[in-house]
Amino acid sequence: MMAAKKGKSRPGYDQTIKEIKSKRNPNNIAGMARFGINPANTYGVPIPILRKMAKDIGKDHELALKLWSSGIHEARVLSSMIDDPEQVTDKQIATWVDQFDSWDVCDQCCMNLLDKTEHAFEKAKELSTSDKEFVKRAGFALMASLAFHDKRATDEQFKKLLPLIVKGSTDERNFVKKAVNWALRQIGKRNAALNTAAVEIARKIQKLDSKAAKWVANDALRELTGDAVQKRLKQK
Repeated sequence: MMAAKKGKSRPGYDQTIKEIKSKRNPNNIAGMARFGINPANTYGVPIPILRKMAKDIGKDHELALKLWSSGIHEARVLSSMIDDPEQVTDKQIATWVDQFDSWDVCDQCCMNLLDKTEHAFEKAKELSTSDKEFVKRAGFALMASLAFHDKRATDEQFKKLLPLIVKGSTDERNFVKKAVNWALRQIGKRNAALNTAAVEIARKIQKLDSKAAKWVANDALRELTGDAVQKRLKQK
């Protein structure tokens, strides 16, 4: 556990919740709603402010659990920033993921915490087969996060995820198809070999009789075969 800064006491639950509430911004809440973020139990506190709070708190698994239990939107995002991935259990993942009610909380948890937990690849596979919208999104968001953050993962680990991306590409639900697309693009931007594999999969998806699948494929192909990505991959 990261120690609190010398001369400063670590903020506790009550102090943290009080600080979140003190930074309530109605304009931000309205803006979040326009971007499809669930405005329920939300105070409109920007991510940079939450990151600063997380830095002041340090890693604190017990506080993370308490903050999550509050049901407050920003507290749940903050909990993903301060939790210790080594202390996260399968039961905790199942509980948190099942309670996702907004795409941003889902994505923040995947990017800040879940992709650093043990067996993250297996969790991505498991979650991506769920029927629940945000649970399924979490599976693909986790794939995207792993492709971006896990520098030690092998190409084979990512190639094993591609059939799941094909399967998920026909899901018409907006929050799912965007995560499927995100996963495909991030895997395809990792290196030249995975770019080739992702482009091949995208062309396979493109042929499926599904409006969602065609969108996933066409959008991914535009980026993965584009000059910017190809130039960067050649420089690696």
